[in-house]
Amino acid sequence: MAEKKKKGPSELDSKLAEAVKAAEEAEAKAAAAKDDYLRLMAEFDTFRRRSAEERLALVSSASAETIKGLLPILDDCEIALSQLKDAADADPAKEGTLLIYNKLKNYLKSKGLEEIPAKDLPFDTEFHEAVTTFPAPSEDLKGKVIDVTQTGYTLGGKVLRYAKVIVGA
Repeated sequence: MAEKKKKGPSELDSKLAEAVKAAEEAEAKAAAAKDDYLRLMAEFDTFRRRSAEERLALVSSASAETIKGLLPILDDCEIALSQLKDAADADPAKEGTLLIYNKLKNYLKSKGLEEIPAKDLPFDTEFHEAVTTFPAPSEDLKGKVIDVTQTGYTLGGKVLRYAKVIVGA
């Protein structure tokens, strides 16, 4: 019969040490792979979020440019209404212009456009652009907006067009 070869304790210890070392190496590789995976997922999440923000900014910018292009039309409607106010025989024209003006203004308001309040308020460079100064009719109007030459607007909290105003001096 074949005689079984008995392994000595030192040989078993060395094989055990090799197995432990191999297991530790495998654990280190698994930990490194997990770390790489987590970093890659975090980078992808950041990329996805940044792409969504850029897309939203692009749409917002395009919408702001479109609305900015409609502001002169809104101004023209206001001018037409002020001209038609004094005309006695222009009731149908007045009503038509007012209808168009209100529809346009309500549509722009639904898209986030807001008028910048200016008249009789203190002059604020964040929202107003001084066209000229004029002697204030009274002391309490010094440094305040006396008249508005062009209405200003904000879109989503950002100034789209500054209000052009006359300031009391």
